[in-house]
Amino acid sequence: MSLPHDASRLWKALHRFITFVLPLFCRLQVEGREHIPHSGGCIVACNHSMGPDYLMLGYASTRQIFYMAKSELFQIHPWLSRFLGMAGVFPIKRGQKDLEAIGTAEELVLAGRVLGMFPEGTRSRSGCLQRGKSGVTRIAMAAQTPVVPAVVINSRAVFKLGQRPQVVVRFGPSLTLQGNPQDKVSLQQNTEAIMYAIADLLPPGQRGPYERSNGKAKL
Repeated sequence: MSLPHDASRLWKALHRFITFVLPLFCRLQVEGREHIPHSGGCIVACNHSMGPDYLMLGYASTRQIFYMAKSELFQIHPWLSRFLGMAGVFPIKRGQKDLEAIGTAEELVLAGRVLGMFPEGTRSRSGCLQRGKSGVTRIAMAAQTPVVPAVVINSRAVFKLGQRPQVVVRFGPSLTLQGNPQDKVSLQQNTEAIMYAIADLLPPGQRGPYERSNGKAKL
């Protein structure tokens, strides 16, 4: 897997390490990397299972992906906080509207970075897609940046040592959102569009409430 061309030195070092150890845990298949813009800001919106989705998605991307993470992680130790920051992770306070984190997210995409988000808001224990929340849509509309739908399939199986399961990371064509982020109808319509685009990349049976009768994706 080629190194992300815009990554920090720390992420490039981590990427090389993952390249070395990942084959011990799984067989990774990556599809649709060409849908990630070569430059400019964008949001990668992905499903969220009980597996290491952050790691798989970030490793498969052609560019470094920046993530939000719960603020509690940044309170464990200053060295950990510094490491997370250098790796492209910034804090968000869960359970409340964290305007500072939202502002940081908007600044990142406006500065031409790639922001990774999980619109379900929480991990799916069943592996099926859950109802999407409007956070991705709000930031994308406010920053006027495209959204690249993505999925990580079967990442939970990575934790079953000795099995080397196949894990698929799949990116889809980017979406350009229209409308006013303050308009509830626009927010709802665009959120639905993002979630259906994610669902179309998942195998039938894992698309949850976004299952279509004429399914497209397969593992």
